[in-house]
Amino acid sequence: MYPLVRELAAADAPHRVPVAVTCRVLGLARQPYYRSYLVRGLDGPVTDAEMAEAYRANALFDAHRDDPEFSHRFLLDEARAAGEATAERTAWRICRDNGWWSAFGKRRGRGKNAKAGPPVHDDLVRRGFTADGPNRLRRTYHRRRRQRRLARLTPVEHETIMTPPAALAA
Repeated sequence: MYPLVRELAAADAPHRVPVAVTCRVLGLARQPYYRSYLVRGLDGPVTDAEMAEAYRANALFDAHRDDPEFSHRFLLDEARAAGEATAERTAWRICRDNGWWSAFGKRRGRGKNAKAGPPVHDDLVRRGFTADGPNRLRRTYHRRRRQRRLARLTPVEHETIMTPPAALAA
């Protein structure tokens, strides 16, 4: 991927894109890019293997962006159709390194630290958890334990007895 970053950031490129922007869009870290080019110099030659892998990764990324549901095998077929010949193991490694998994393939967040997803269905009971006025709280939970101050009744039984019959009829 780094030869692609270098190619986009070159001074003679038609649309010059800064390294930071390219790395952010592709989801790459900048430090390994600069570290690899400090070893051989920023103007050092890019090997043919690095350039070929960059083009393979670009073809796989294009296929993944078009269909995020595809696994690495289908991405490989799409890359081959685009003209990039790649071994299956190489395609898997590139997809693994860049985190291009199928949208259905990996289960994420199945523990107690998982984020809650969107609600599965609408609220069929149509609960309204809004207060009638400021500093008013609507009770939605009643303790079932019998209490001494309510003459050994549960709060629900106490409300039923103490509420006028006209209110119960309505």
